Amino acid sequence: MTLYGPTAVERAMKIQEVILRAMNGEVQWHEAAGIIGMSPRSLRRWRQRYVEFGYDGLFDRRSGRPSPRRAPFKEVEKILRLYREKYYGFNVNHYHGILKREHGVTLSYSFVKKALQEAGLVSKKRKRGRHFKKRERRSCFGEMLHVDGSPHAWLSLKPEEKQCLIQVLDDATSRLLYAQLWPQETAWAILSALGEVIQAEGIPMVLYTDRAGWAFHTPKAGGKVDKKKLTQIGRVLKQLGIEHIPAYTPQARGRSERINRTLQDRLVNELRVKGVKTMQSANRYLKERFIPQYNEEFSRVPADPESAFVSHGQADLDQIICFQEERTVAKDNTVVMNKVKMQIEKQPGRATCAGLRVTVTKHLDEDYTVWRGTRLFGRYDKKGGQIPSVNRDRRNSTEGVALGGVAAK
Repeated sequence: MTLYGPTAVERAMKIQEVILRAMNGEVQWHEAAGIIGMSPRSLRRWRQRYVEFGYDGLFDRRSGRPSPRRAPFKEVEKILRLYREKYYGFNVNHYHGILKREHGVTLSYSFVKKALQEAGLVSKKRKRGRHFKKRERRSCFGEMLHVDGSPHAWLSLKPEEKQCLIQVLDDATSRLLYAQLWPQETAWAILSALGEVIQAEGIPMVLYTDRAGWAFHTPKAGGKVDKKKLTQIGRVLKQLGIEHIPAYTPQARGRSERINRTLQDRLVNELRVKGVKTMQSANRYLKERFIPQYNEEFSRVPADPESAFVSHGQADLDQIICFQEERTVAKDNTVVMNKVKMQIEKQPGRATCAGLRVTVTKHLDEDYTVWRGTRLFGRYDKKGGQIPSVNRDRRNSTEGVALGGVAAK
């Protein structure tokens, strides 16, 4: 089969580009005729041929040869209209996936990209430079997790508000294990994310993070972290036997940086299209729709099928994944944490608890407990009111955590 020559193809592409720009309203039809160098009447004829025959109609039919590519005019009009009216701002790859999944469009990615570019709806960007010497992925699912927070105006329908997306990504598979919006990137948000992942999957081998204040103590700005002086997150990871690795440059966190860009590019647009205006609705959409679709599209098979996640066994994660601080009991037998005062009841065998060093724990459900070693002195709600508790001993609460902190299967 003989195809059209390069001159004919180039001319047809030029005519198509101008027609698409006129269809998009970027130029008037009489201006489009001047760009091509023909009369408005001739352009109307070309437009009619494009409507009837698609790209094939833009070639000189006297030659009797078929077009090297052909797409129905209504399909082209549909993808331009949808992008202009509903999906503006989406990158082409994201938009093409939605067209296939939700609108039954069968045109190729290359054609959709070309049509959007020629209509002036997306820019013709130069490819980014590649970093060829990148770190190899870990082999097993759960061998290394990336945890990061991304402050951004995630709810574009509420542009005056800014939220932080906390995400947990598996290094070997690129699976998004957790993604939720929080008001800020705090230790509380990070602990909540870790708690949900560990409950669902198990204990990972390594956690890779930046050097934020919740992650590490850094004595000198920009310097090395102090791994002996642990943050609350550091204490939890040590107790669970998870190695904590700090990143010292943005390039070292390339995988986290790339997923943050991808999420900003996709999630903001999807939340806008769905009319989402609150963090609660956004988090529900993330869990029910976005994360499953993201993993279906971007996750990959690990090099080693064996999972590196370890079961937490009988360990009481409520007593591990929490905030703990040492306090001295006051003379009136009270302790204070986060401005919440808790009254310790009289303990068996003690005239008073005044002067004792105790551990005050704030749990992820916002309840508090007060401990002296393995002895529970009391459980309290978030306002300091006492909650009746039957179990007053936590010696068995970490039975599943073996020496070194790793839970037995």
